This record gives sequence, C-alpha cells and structure tokens, in this order.
Amino acid sequence: MRALALMLALLGGTAAHAAQRVYEGEEAAALRCANMMAMTGVTLNRAGLMANREKDVLIGISILILERHVSGTWNEKKRAMEVMRDRRDLDATLEDYQRNAPLCLNRFPIN
Repeated sequence: MRALALMLALLGGTAAHAAQRVYEGEEAAALRCANMMAMTGVTLNRAGLMANREKDVLIGISILILERHVSGTWNEKKRAMEVMRDRRDLDATLEDYQRNAPLCLNRFPIN
C-alpha cells in the first residue's frame, strides 16, 4: 500500500513550489518508462480493462524504476512525472506501452 500511495502522490496534482529539475539521457528515458507503466495501469483500470492487482503491479514497477534509475528527491521525481504526463497524450502513452514495455524492463531492471 505504501508503494501505491507514493505513486498516487507522484501522479497527483502539482506542488506549488516543486523544484525545477531537468532530466536528460538515461534518467529521462527511465522517467518516460515509469510514466508509461503507471499511466497505462491507471487508465486501463479506470476503464474496467485491468484489475486492481495488475494496475498495482504496473504502479509498483514504475516506483522501482524511479527509485533505482532516477536521481533526485521524490518531489523532483514527482514534478518530472507531472511534466511527462502533461506533455504526452493518453493515446501516445498507450501506444508506447504496447511497443516498449518489455524494452523498458530490459533497459531499467527492477530486480
């Protein structure tokens, strides 16, 4: 449940004074993968196309990618996830998931 609460906080509203940090290279790619996993799980679950258990797995994967492959504080990571979420539309995110989910797990291992 702690992991779910952390991811919901990451996907939630913008913090008023969140630090502006720019991620590049591998960290930016890890953020994209984490965003893709979390947004896909939440979206499919809300549409009734994915059970809570599977959604929680995708959120857990997202958190582990952020913890292991992205530097910075949780506030910095949260802000970066918000920027990523706002920059990409839902269709692009779902298409990204279909094409790249296995690649993300190979590139950013969570075990």
